[in-house]
Amino acid sequence: MDTYYSHCAGLDVHKKTVVACRVFPGPDGKDIQQVRTFATMTADLLELSDWLAEVGIAQVAMESTGEYWKPVYNLLENNFELWLVNARHIKQVPGRKTDVKDSEWIAQLLQCGLLTKSFVPPLPQRELRELCRHRANFIRERATQINRVQKTLEGMNIKLASVASDVMGVSARAMLAALVEGKANASEMAELAKGRLRSKQELLERSLEGRVSAHQRFILSELLCQIDSIEETIARFDEQIVTYCLPFEEAVVHLDTIPGVARATAELIVSEVGTDMTRFATPGHLASWAGLCPGNNESAGKRFSGRTRPGNASLRAGLVQAAHAASRTKTYLGAQFRRLVVRRGKKRALLAVAHSILVIAYRLMERGEDYTDLGVDYFDKREPERLTRSLTKRLVSLGFEVSLTPTPKALA
Repeated sequence: MDTYYSHCAGLDVHKKTVVACRVFPGPDGKDIQQVRTFATMTADLLELSDWLAEVGIAQVAMESTGEYWKPVYNLLENNFELWLVNARHIKQVPGRKTDVKDSEWIAQLLQCGLLTKSFVPPLPQRELRELCRHRANFIRERATQINRVQKTLEGMNIKLASVASDVMGVSARAMLAALVEGKANASEMAELAKGRLRSKQELLERSLEGRVSAHQRFILSELLCQIDSIEETIARFDEQIVTYCLPFEEAVVHLDTIPGVARATAELIVSEVGTDMTRFATPGHLASWAGLCPGNNESAGKRFSGRTRPGNASLRAGLVQAAHAASRTKTYLGAQFRRLVVRRGKKRALLAVAHSILVIAYRLMERGEDYTDLGVDYFDKREPERLTRSLTKRLVSLGFEVSLTPTPKALA
């Protein structure tokens, strides 16, 4: 088999050790293969770097093993061309499963050009991505605590969530604070409502009548303290992310113009994808990397499951959430959702809208421009004859005799 890289190495990364195999040509032209095990402390990884550099290693490949590859990558990326590869792409040959054999196998595959690089963004983008992912974790934790508050209220037979759309809104929080203090009755707590919620005074008063014990007040108080603490943490993350987003601010502003995409989602897209679209050959390549396109599984003329691949879970979750918001708008994306949901179901329709949002984001960052909506009637204008046939057929099925006379507007 042809040799693509003469001086290369393979790393088998674990929590406590890294097994390295370096391959380089000897004086007689034959390859020399040397294997050595290093600890994962910083000093040991620097020793690994020196060991690889002393024979002129240029390319280094490693598996993406959990979180353990990150410190190795951070310490070696300035000295070598690093290849982070998917573990599924380098399955071990049966009967050769040891750490030493793993590193040798990775080095051999790299030397023969049989590995494919994973996308690892530059350091500023990795820092922004880590901040955005941790903010998302705290947002999920806040949602968990809010669900616990609702569960506690149900135990008290307080039906506030059945009347107020947001139990963490201004009015609801004031009522919960009064409930924790235990000094107000249902009618007094209902008077704390503000805005449109005041029109539901009688219903609020009935929902706030329950059986509340001291231990339930204590639990509710602690949960509300947890939620306040998490919200303060999220606010501090927001401040940090704004600072780290300054080099990408122009792209964030462009993405913020897409329906359903708030600034937080725009920051997430930039942190996961970056702004250099040359890394992805087409929007389709980006959608495949994100796991937002159908799977490709066909054999002997038969098409099997078209399930989407795992892809980038953080980006996918954020885009599906944006698709939820876009589905309720009177825009092209909203029209796309309503067009697909009837025959494909809600989940597939949302995934299709998320795919469209990602394709739009690719084009906006590629061109450096704001989003221009095609309009809620785009699909009707694209195929007016098809819509006419469909509506006519429906009227006929209802028992009407239909005769169509086009107006000047229809002819135009």
